[in-house]
Amino acid sequence: MNEMIVEARNLSKRYKDVNALEDVNLSLAANRIYGLLGRNGAGKTTLMSILTAQAFATSGDALVFGKAAYENDAVLSRICFIRESQKYPDDFQPRHAFRSAALFYKNWDQGFAELLAEEFQLPMKRRIKKLSRGQLSAVGVIIGLASRAELTFFDEPYLGLDAVARQLFYDRLVQDYAEFPRTIILSSHLIDEVANLLEHVVVIDRGRIIMDADADDIRGSAVTVSGSADKVDAFLAGRPVLHRETLGSLASVTVDQALDRQARAEAEELGLELSPVSLQQLVVRKTMARTGSTASQPQSEFSDGTMEATR
Repeated sequence: MNEMIVEARNLSKRYKDVNALEDVNLSLAANRIYGLLGRNGAGKTTLMSILTAQAFATSGDALVFGKAAYENDAVLSRICFIRESQKYPDDFQPRHAFRSAALFYKNWDQGFAELLAEEFQLPMKRRIKKLSRGQLSAVGVIIGLASRAELTFFDEPYLGLDAVARQLFYDRLVQDYAEFPRTIILSSHLIDEVANLLEHVVVIDRGRIIMDADADDIRGSAVTVSGSADKVDAFLAGRPVLHRETLGSLASVTVDQALDRQARAEAEELGLELSPVSLQQLVVRKTMARTGSTASQPQSEFSDGTMEATR
């Protein structure tokens, strides 16, 4: 079993009358890729900020490599935290940012950084404040990858990248992780894009962890049953329902339970259609279920059908 390098115990963070985190318990193992997912305002950025000593918890404990990270250079030098709103000195160029990173991260690979800069078509001698949003995002992901820090957080820094550049990021992350294993936490609202990268999924909703499971265990853990409403209801009697949609005499119901071979055979005999539930659909349905909603989520809460980045 992998060593646990992050331990959060009864972690809470309050901002006046808002509970950003509430009684969070979480363990992250060495050399795994995690997905930290949730709706806008769920608390994931707050959690990462506390773990990287950029914010204080109101109560509870957070240990990284067995110690508190705050004012602990021995711990912080093993952590890389890249966020969407990453700030750099006004007169910095990408090459300056990479030189600074080389001084801080002991595993820094300058050759890898230069290769990535070429692949992302990043102008190394242009001032960072003159870069486009996509180019600025490229600076962040290059530092995150080339740092090869033992614990690396990516808090949506790749949102500014176009689809081709995002795929390049995913490909290089997987390739480099295979050669240089470390613990990587990806926070993303593009859930379907990153789903195949993740080995473990953590979902936060309203400051609480509502899902903490290996990706392999999640796959197939829910199913959508469609067909005649009366047959669907009879088949699913007593099973935990996450979401229900009806159209006339037809129903489509997502059930939070894996179906065994016998149940699937029974559904087939009833003429019911069984559809797999993607990770994105499962996250959406579980968060909606906590609010008691059974209708489709308003478009304003999502972007192109995907989860919004949490803050």
